[in-house]
Amino acid sequence: MNVGKNSSKALRLLSKSPARAYRSHPIRTASQCSAPGPSNSPHDRPHFPCVDAHAARESRIRSSRSSSSASTASTSSGPEPPYARPNPTTYKVYHHKSPLPLVYADPLPAFDIAYETWGTLSPRKDNVILLHTGLSASSHAASTELNPADGWWEKFIGPGKALDTNQFFIICTNVLGGCYGSTGPSSIDPTTGEPYATRFPVLSVFDMVRAQFSLLDHLGIDRLYASVGSSMGAMQSLAAGWLFPERVGKVVSISGTARSSPSAIAMRFAQRSVLMADPNWKNGFYYDGLPPHTGMKLARQIATITYRSGPEWDLRFGRKLRKVPDADAAALAHADRARPPALCPDFLIETYLDHQGEEFCLKYDANSLIYISKAMDLFDMTAPALAELRLAPPPPRAGPPPLPPSLAAHPASPAHAQYHHLLSHSKSHPPPPNPPLHLSDLAAGLRPLANTPVLILGVQSDILFPVEQQREVADALRIAGNQMVSYYELGGVWGHDTFLLDVQNVGGAIRGFLS
Repeated sequence: MNVGKNSSKALRLLSKSPARAYRSHPIRTASQCSAPGPSNSPHDRPHFPCVDAHAARESRIRSSRSSSSASTASTSSGPEPPYARPNPTTYKVYHHKSPLPLVYADPLPAFDIAYETWGTLSPRKDNVILLHTGLSASSHAASTELNPADGWWEKFIGPGKALDTNQFFIICTNVLGGCYGSTGPSSIDPTTGEPYATRFPVLSVFDMVRAQFSLLDHLGIDRLYASVGSSMGAMQSLAAGWLFPERVGKVVSISGTARSSPSAIAMRFAQRSVLMADPNWKNGFYYDGLPPHTGMKLARQIATITYRSGPEWDLRFGRKLRKVPDADAAALAHADRARPPALCPDFLIETYLDHQGEEFCLKYDANSLIYISKAMDLFDMTAPALAELRLAPPPPRAGPPPLPPSLAAHPASPAHAQYHHLLSHSKSHPPPPNPPLHLSDLAAGLRPLANTPVLILGVQSDILFPVEQQREVADALRIAGNQMVSYYELGGVWGHDTFLLDVQNVGGAIRGFLS
């Protein structure tokens, strides 16, 4: 396994038990810091349990390193699906022995790709869907016989679901650069026998997709029925259709973009900044010591702000405060005093962010977060940006899009022509009244997708990838000549994470587009 024993053992040992301990009484004080009481001397230094929690976590890490085992029980983090570290025995690994060309660096000599599958591969191998993940997800998108735990897209994969395993064979990989089985910064560099750390090359989204297609080649899969992805996965899905227009039948892009915006870059830069400022980061060479857990916690808190929406938090938390211990409440009532505010998490929204950071900070490799988030920042499918990367655009696909399995199994019939007519519902589309300056460049860049059916879903409450960016992709594709663009805008209050939670609308749109 490429995520070697030296580099990932500590994270696996820590991925669950510290999170569970966080919800028990010793760590809960990080969210229950009270202001100094009336008996405190004005000269006493105040006590901040939320700050002390970092030292307590570090103590647990040191203790766990001397322990031979750790719990792997699952935890709950509210309505969000848990991002659990998979067990190396529950996924497959493809080892690619030949060099992989990279956009920004010399070829990677060899690499591993972790993957899982669902459904049955058809005899013609023409029913394959490649599912792309977001930044920190593993290949475990749904439960399997080897790993019955729910996956991060559990409600979207299965018989009769959005990705219908009665019809399709679904493949999901951990991306190149990740830490859940695929080669990344925590993997062992064969030339040194030590983790790559920040000697690992800077990656692009195109590199990740090429690595996935190396896996497809190994499996003997020449063509995909569809490429599907959300968030960073939407970037990969568009990139797959762009790199291999003859091999990708359809593209689904959910809450993504074809050009990372300055606001999204700024948010990810802030996350990397707090992570890299953690003294434990040590320029990325921390694998023989303590991981930068404090920086990871703060980075996750920043990220969580971008994943949800203000309206949801108004409904879910409002301005409610955490519950004060009964003894403290009685003392305040007896003294006829207002509740003193705390500098540690006091509002419920603060305790939520604190909890999300605590849950995540030991589950994911810090360097993987840095490298993959940087790849997202670099993603730009405008024609000038692609030319600067020396990426020559392939011609659009020449043949018609693939038929769904329900039609492909039957001889040619009028239903086939009707199906292609339904896909071509957008005969013309004028440019928007106030187009962004880069729209024409984006349309030129997306020209290889001109003959590929594309489904684009945007979410009105998304602040990480605002809905304007999904409209922009749809506009650019149509200007580029694509007459098979389906675009839908979803409401709701879940923000960017809608793609994880809105089974009815997201799942329904995907199911209709695919079948």
